[in-house]
Amino acid sequence: MTNAVKNLTHGRELIAFRIGDQEFCVNIMSVREIRGWTPATAMPHAPGHVLGVINLRGVVLPIVDLSQRLGMAPAEPTVRHVIIVAQVGAKVVGLLVDAVSDILTVVDENIQPTPNIASEIEKVCARGILAIEGRMICLIDLDALFPDIESEAA
Repeated sequence: MTNAVKNLTHGRELIAFRIGDQEFCVNIMSVREIRGWTPATAMPHAPGHVLGVINLRGVVLPIVDLSQRLGMAPAEPTVRHVIIVAQVGAKVVGLLVDAVSDILTVVDENIQPTPNIASEIEKVCARGILAIEGRMICLIDLDALFPDIESEAA
């Protein structure tokens, strides 16, 4: 069995995306679809990282500025941005990112621990760092990033 086949058999698939000049990834099993930016309707009293809601085939979908949720500068959405529609617990949420860059297949041994110098939110939601082809990609746990959504689903 070649390494490539072995990795596909025992690896996990991740979808990589960019926010600014940084790369992140999430488990592809939580991604339902990727779509172009659609302006969101603002909701009163929503947290700062919630841009609003859109109508996705008859379902009201909250759109989260993932950049702002991760403690970075708020995004200024353009037609070049994309929304990753992801399952978080029992709920579906749209994650605004700059662009989707890759689908990666990695084995757990390639995921390095998050450094101790990480910010508080990175310590909570980052499951590790992938050093692949000269790139540093942070693996994000969506359930840890949105614990309020998970608890609402329980």
